[in-house]
Amino acid sequence: MWLDQHTKFDVDAVPHPVFGIAANILSHHDSGLHAHRVSQILFTRQGCVTITLNTTLCLLPPTRAAWIPAAIPHRAQIKSAVDYRSVYFATDVLEDMPKDVEILEVSEVLRATLERIAQASLEKDWSKGPARNLLAVCMDEIRRAPRVPTRLPLPSDPRLATLEIADLPPSLGRLRRQIGASEKTIGRIFQRETGMSYQQWRQQWRLMKAVELLAAGSRISEIAQELGFSSDSAFISFFKHSTGTTPRAYLRSLNTLSSSASV
Repeated sequence: MWLDQHTKFDVDAVPHPVFGIAANILSHHDSGLHAHRVSQILFTRQGCVTITLNTTLCLLPPTRAAWIPAAIPHRAQIKSAVDYRSVYFATDVLEDMPKDVEILEVSEVLRATLERIAQASLEKDWSKGPARNLLAVCMDEIRRAPRVPTRLPLPSDPRLATLEIADLPPSLGRLRRQIGASEKTIGRIFQRETGMSYQQWRQQWRLMKAVELLAAGSRISEIAQELGFSSDSAFISFFKHSTGTTPRAYLRSLNTLSSSASV
């Protein structure tokens, strides 16, 4: 079922065990913190979605899917145009899936089945005939999909309550002055609560933000400046070291995948 960005839709009011929606959001959108009684697969064909949980920040880049189990509070934020699909499952339909949010690699088969389900009517019966077979393939692809490391654990220590994650996190020295704790103390907090040093955590934030900005069409020079790199070449070197590819090559791959998703 197609929705526009102004349509109000209550997921929990739909009585069917499997159903989907398709939408094209053209501007900023914030779902607010919420949860469903059903599990969700959120798939972006174009554009990025940021998903915030209590202790984790997840980035959903183009042609990836987020598995969001039932009853998990989450907040989805969109800062630029996004073409997305959501498919919902009653809790007894995919019982063997993880109990936490996961970002999944989307195969061509999974993409095709999600499209079919998302664009079908809400009343579609997926329990018989060809529809049942399509759903079985979709669920099998979801179970087998590789997980993509686009998650950033968030520290919960009260001393870091002022740490702003919407913008580039401060340097370690600046953070030390900001919260009045030593660099050793900050390091212990981040290692304990995120499994990373502060510098590693900050670099992961920069990488996730770089992917988001690339998907939104920002130029490399703009990204390098926004993320605090001394030059374009410094940003390119960082990105290639982190991902194994250059920003331009990564962007070409996104455009290729988005084009194939439109076919």
